[in-house]
Formats: sequence, structure tokens, C-alpha cells
Amino acid sequence: EEEWEPKSKIAKRPRLPKKNEAKTKKVAAPRTAVAGKKVKKVAIKEEMVSVCKQEIFKDNRMQLLKPKEEDVDTKPKTLRQKPEVPKKVEISSFQGKNVKSSESDKKPSTSVPVAGVQVKHEKSEEDFAFDEPPFKKIKSTTSPEGKPVKNLGGNKVKEEFEMNWDIVQALSEITNVEPWVCANLIRLFKEENTIPFIARYRKELINNLEADALREVQQALEELRAVAKKTHTTIQKLKKEGKLSGGLLTALLNCRTSEELDHVSAPYKTGSKGTKAQRAKQLGLEPAALSILQNPMELNLFSYIRPNTKGLSTIQEVEAGVQHILADIFAKDKDTLDFIRKLCQQRYICIQSALAKVSSKSGNEKDIDKFQLYHEFSCNIKSIQHHQILAINRGENLKILTVKVNIPDGVKNEFCWWCVNERWRPKQFLKPDLMRILRNSVEDAYKRLIYPLLCREFRSKLTSDAEKESVMMFGRNLRQLLLTSPVRGRTLMGVDPGYKHGCKLAIISPTSQILHTDVVYLHSGQGFREAEKIKRLLLQYNCSTIVIGNGTACRETEAYFADLIMKKYFAPLDVVYCIVSEAGASIYSVSPEASKEMPDLDPNLRSAVSIARRVQDPLAELVKIEPKHIGVGMYQHDVSQTLLKATLDSVVEECVSFVGVDINICSEILLRHIAGLNANRAKNIIEWREKNGPFINREQLKEVKGLGPKSFQQCAGFIRFNQEYIKTFCSNKKTEPGSHALLTKAGAQGKKKGKPTPYASQQPNPLDQTCIHPESYNIAMRFLSLIGGNANDIGKSDMQQKVNAVIQKESLEGTAKRLNTTVHTLQLIIDGLTQPEGFDIRTDFDKPDFKRSIVCFEDLSASKGIYVLYLCKIKTFLAIFSQCSGFTSDLTVLVLFLSNLCSINNTPA
Repeated sequence: EEEWEPKSKIAKRPRLPKKNEAKTKKVAAPRTAVAGKKVKKVAIKEEMVSVCKQEIFKDNRMQLLKPKEEDVDTKPKTLRQKPEVPKKVEISSFQGKNVKSSESDKKPSTSVPVAGVQVKHEKSEEDFAFDEPPFKKIKSTTSPEGKPVKNLGGNKVKEEFEMNWDIVQALSEITNVEPWVCANLIRLFKEENTIPFIARYRKELINNLEADALREVQQALEELRAVAKKTHTTIQKLKKEGKLSGGLLTALLNCRTSEELDHVSAPYKTGSKGTKAQRAKQLGLEPAALSILQNPMELNLFSYIRPNTKGLSTIQEVEAGVQHILADIFAKDKDTLDFIRKLCQQRYICIQSALAKVSSKSGNEKDIDKFQLYHEFSCNIKSIQHHQILAINRGENLKILTVKVNIPDGVKNEFCWWCVNERWRPKQFLKPDLMRILRNSVEDAYKRLIYPLLCREFRSKLTSDAEKESVMMFGRNLRQLLLTSPVRGRTLMGVDPGYKHGCKLAIISPTSQILHTDVVYLHSGQGFREAEKIKRLLLQYNCSTIVIGNGTACRETEAYFADLIMKKYFAPLDVVYCIVSEAGASIYSVSPEASKEMPDLDPNLRSAVSIARRVQDPLAELVKIEPKHIGVGMYQHDVSQTLLKATLDSVVEECVSFVGVDINICSEILLRHIAGLNANRAKNIIEWREKNGPFINREQLKEVKGLGPKSFQQCAGFIRFNQEYIKTFCSNKKTEPGSHALLTKAGAQGKKKGKPTPYASQQPNPLDQTCIHPESYNIAMRFLSLIGGNANDIGKSDMQQKVNAVIQKESLEGTAKRLNTTVHTLQLIIDGLTQPEGFDIRTDFDKPDFKRSIVCFEDLSASKGIYVLYLCKIKTFLAIFSQCSGFTSDLTVLVLFLSNLCSINNTPA
């Protein structure tokens, strides 16, 4: 370093080889150079590259995450200090092309530079491929193995469309999430990270938020960006038409919602007649209006009268024009609107609905009765329920209900007083006539402009929140359904009940293979004869579990099987049954996926197969159906279909990713829902598997066409490998003749493409069966060496004992600090090492309810704790029914029902 004299050249010349460069550019050498000088020259150049790489690596780690105070050298820099080389070389680790991934380091990378410790030199032949293109590098912007702190570079985020408000602060206010978390999430989403990947492997950057919260932040971010984009489109349009002024530009850039933007830009739309204020300005009354506020002593309204001009012919028309201009100024002032909004938050604002007069005269009586609850309805906007808003909106769309927002007169009076005496108080004394114009202007602004705006804002906010809650509830219900605990190792009989066309039967093996299909007619007088057939099938296939769909004839079919079970008709088999939702089964049975999977089967029988598989593996079966057809939401046809589809697809992706899939046996449909994958990538993975045999480890995924570094980073942690199957396959592979030649040929092909040779990636890795991400394998191996464990003992009791011993001795935080990583990453590694083989997170969720007889009212038993629940339910029902008229009889029935329920064990209600 010290011998290299021309410092200016260091700042300009040293650069890492680009991806498409096969060789680096040669430095021009003197013509009289001898061989010795050439050797020295190459040595200097290699030293330059090594130094630059070391300094860039260190500098990028410092830029990624803000270091803690105790880790930063606080010595002030002076002008006498020697300038560092990499300051001129701007290579961000966000690009991740020229910085080597930390997977190959012996020590984990850290986002906080440790004082006094130099970053280890990496071998140049691995990083700088002078004879061939360099390998692809995974983007590792947030240094997951490192020690990150709150910020990824400050809370300031530069957006494509700049506004007068900060997007990080606005997002924080909308979602109630800390600003530093919002800033990190904006950057993570910008880098195309998926929600499952962020929720599991970037917890320290998002303050351990759940996937639902991340989805809410993402939706709010998209809405803010949509408003910003629409604002700039409007600005460009108005600028092109010559209608843009300085005040209008400021007002547009202050808008945060679509309603505010529409309110400000509506008068300037093409084809609009123009507002009353605009027409008054065209008549030349704007100076008069401004004079009332600034210099009223010199104002003479009579001088503006023009007898032959419409709008200026009388003093009344002149005053009206001035009043319209002032009202427009008041209604578009930011401080004025902020005051009235704050005032409304402190007062009782209610939404009211009533039966429309038109619908009461000519309308479907059945539809009108559906909205009987809302014929005379009133509720505070702060306490109204989301489903009530959606119901009111549907009734209004059907022209059955009329809806209005009621703002009390006290709000208007206080607002008018504040405007006249504080915000818009004239700078000089006003004559009584001018004061009357000012007061009328304020009242006109409130009644004609501000009140309608507030009503639109309240209705829009309530509707938006209700739709979001509806979509989120749909997502929660879908997640609960997808994560239902599977029933493994059983032969199942699926029954799709029916009357005229009979009940469709399908028997499937423990591996979901179709063993037999049939149709029986249980409800047409042939029940006894069909019972013999059912018993013969159950005994033939040793099937003791029956799954009944909850569609037409479900209760009759349940009673039929329950009666046979109680009579021990299927002895020696101990038969049980359960009822499962068949929503979407009919749609799936005629879908292209079902035709491809079961081409020779009748669509009616396919639904019985789907019903049985929903119990055996709910996740694998339900992902084949479009989520909105599963029927676990409310008002799904009234909400935004784009938002609904995006949310439900994200929930499916989250569930499939968190459960994980075995890459060597999973279907293409299931695989496409893994984070980072899509239909094409899933298809390529299946084709690779069929051509080359099973995957041995996660590194082999990089060989799949279309699966780049980013996709690998997102999906790798959610893909599992059955180690017993892999070991058996590898042992058989070694004994096959010619296998070595095959590997050698494949290795040559891999080298030609600039990828690692497959022979190295043919070795199974025990960590691939865990939830640990490949980027953390380094730390996992060092943790295993710390506790004295072996990777082959993953999931065994010995591993759990060793982990507990170390954690109890040093604590989780101390161990993480010793390994130079985060607590979240270490906890994830511990979970992956200690979870038993074949661990499934769905075991903690709901399980199917298997029964042998019909559950009736007499089977209930009450306890003291249940009475408290009953009383709470009574209060809830009373609160609902008290808002309605004509429900006295229903309320009596409800109270009698609860009284009988409480008196089962002779306990007074």
C-alpha cells in the first residue's frame, strides 16, 4: 500500500471485474519492460485488488446497518488522515455481485465492524475468475448472520414520486408501526423479498412482526404509492393544460388519500363547467375577495358592478361571487381542514340508514326483509362494526337503504367561530356588510364544500377499513383451514352425499392413491342392501375412517353411518367418521388440474376423492382450489377483487412455505406456492427431477433453469429433504456401474457454464431437513461445534440436552454474542436442530373431530365457567336486538333457550 505512489490512479483504476468480462483490462506497460518488472507489476496489481476488496467489504458492512455506539471508533477524522481507497469506488452490497457470499467464510459476517480485527482475506482465485465469468452472487443486503440494529441506512427513503409528506412517517401513522421498521420494510419490499422470507429470516429488521402485519404494511405502502403516482399524473396533465398554479401544486402535493386528491383536482378536470369560484374569478372578483382578508378599508364593491354583465349586474351578484371565492379558499386550506377533522374526532359523529321510499313502494319483499336490521339504524362511526358497514353499503347499492353521516350542529358553530375570529380574521376592521359576507362565506364553505367532503371521507374510511377487515378475516379463516392437522397413515373412505344421484364413494390409501370408487343409494329404500357393499369395501381395504362432505343429504348420511357404527355392524373394524367442508370440491372436480390428475375418473367421483384427501392432507388438497371458492369469508363479492386475490394468494404462500415441502415428492401445484417460486419455476423443478433423479441437497436447486440467486434465497429455507431417502438413493447410486463417469460428465458441463461442479453438490447435507436457511449454515455448524454435537444427531434427544446445557450456562443472548449473530437467527437454528425428524407445525392446530354417534343436546354438560360465558353472550345478543324493532318473540326464544341450556344439571339460569 505504502509503496504505491500515484494515489489518484488508485481512486480511478481499481475496479472489480464485471460479470460479462472474461478477462480484466491489461495495464499499459513500457515497451522496454523486462520479465522481472512484469512480475513485480502483476504482484502490485494483485495487492491492489486484495486491498480494495478488503476495504470495500468492510465499508459495505458499515453502510448496511447503523452500528451501535460502543462499536464505532469515535475518534474525529482530521484533514491529515490518509484518504481511504474505496471512497471513490461506489459498490453497494445491495447489488451483491462482487462481494463474496458469507457462506464460504469460516467466521460469520457481521454488519458491525469489530474494532481492531481485520476482515479475513479471501482467495482471489475464488472471487476473481480471470479465465471465466464470475459466479452469480446472492443479494445479501441485510447481512442475516450479522448483528443488525434498527436502521438499514436511516428512516429517509427516496421514492420515485416525491410528495410534501415523508412516506415512512405516513406509513407509520397509518399502520401504527415504528418508523424504523417501516423504513426497513420499504427497502425489503423494494428488493423483492417475499413476506414468508421476511417474517422468518429477517425478524430483527421488522421487530418480529407477524405475516398479517407485514401484509397490512405492504397494502398501505401500495396505496400511498398509488396516490403519489396519481398526483404526479394529475400535475403533469394540469401543467400541460396551463391550469397549474403554485398554490394548486402545493395543495396537490399535500394530498395523502384519493379523496383529498379528487377534492382538490375536481374543479380543473376537462369538460367540467367549473366551480362557482372559478366563474367568479373569471369575472374579475378575486381581488375583491382577497381585499376583504388583507385590506378591507380600501374595498368598494359597488365599483365592480357592470349592469350589462351577467354575474355583476347587481350588488347582490357581486357579493355572491366574492362569497364563492372566499368559500373556495377556506375549503382548500390545509390548516382549516386539519382543524375540522380534529374537531370531528372529539365529537359524536354517527352514520344513519333508513328504508328508501322508492324501494318500499316497488321492490322485492324478500330483499327488503334481508335489511330489516338497518331500516331505522344509527350508530357512532367509532363503534360501528365492519360487517354493518358492508351490509349498509350493499343495501344502498341495491337502492333499498338511504345512508347519511350526521355531524352535530355544534361542530359547525365552533368551526365558523374559529374561522372568523382566528384563522381568517381580517387584518383590519371590517364594516358590518363585509363582516356579513365573511360569515356567510364560512357557512357556505362548510355547508357546500367541507361537509360533503367530510361525509365522503368518513364513508370512504369506514368502507376501506371494513373491506380490509373482511379480506383479513377471509385470510385468517383460510389459514386456519389450510393448517388443519393432517391425518397420516390411514386408509380413508370419502363420501360425497346426495339423494337422487346417490352417494359417491372413494377409498384412498395412506399415500393418497385411489384404491376404489363407487356409488351407493342410501336414501332411496336400498340402505340395508348398500350397507353390505360398504362393509365389504371397508373390510377389503382395512379402512376404519369415513369422511362425509357437509353438502346436500349430509345429516341423513351421518345418521345412517352413526346408526351402523352404534350397532357394531362393521365389526371387527372400529369405524369412526368425521364431517368436512366440501366447499369448492365441485369446482375442482371439473377443473383442468383434476382432469390432468384423474383423467379416467367421472367428475362426480373426483369430488369424493377430494373430500377424503382434505382430511389426509388439507394443505396439499386445498391449494388446488382457488381460495375464494373455499367459502370462508364474508361479503367477498363486495370487496376489491384485486385486494382479495392478492391477500389470499399471499396467505396460501405463507402457509405452504411455513409448513415446508419435500422437494422430491411434492406436486407441481404445491411447489408453485412456495415463496420465490412461480408456475414456470415449479415446472422446471419437476422437469429437472424427472430428468436427473431426486435432489440431494439445496445447492442443486441452483442448477434448475430459471432459478436465479434471488429466487434461491427466497425459497431455499422452505424446501425440505428426507435424509433417509437421500442416503438410500446415494448408496444405490454409488453401487451402480458407470455412475462415476456420469458424475464426471455432469461436472464438466457444470464447469462449462461457470457453476460449481455437481459432484460437490451430490453430498447430502443434514441441515437441509431443517428450517435453517443456507445463509446461516456457517453459524449452525459453529454452534454444533460449540455444544459438541453432530449434524447427524439433528432432532434427537441428545441434541436437545446439549443445546439446553449450553443455553443455561451462557444464556441465549450470550451465545448469540459469542457466535457474532442475532438472537433471532440463533433461536431459529436451535429450533431447526432440536425439532424431531418429520416435525410439522400443523400438529398444534385444529384436528378433525372423529365421532361414532351423532352429538345431541343431552350430551352437553355445563360447568361454572361456562355460565360466565353464557351471561356475556346474553349481553351481546341483548345489545344487538335492542337496536332492532319487531324482535320480541325472537328475544323470548333466545332467553328460553339459554335458560334451558343452563338448567341441564338442575342449575338455575
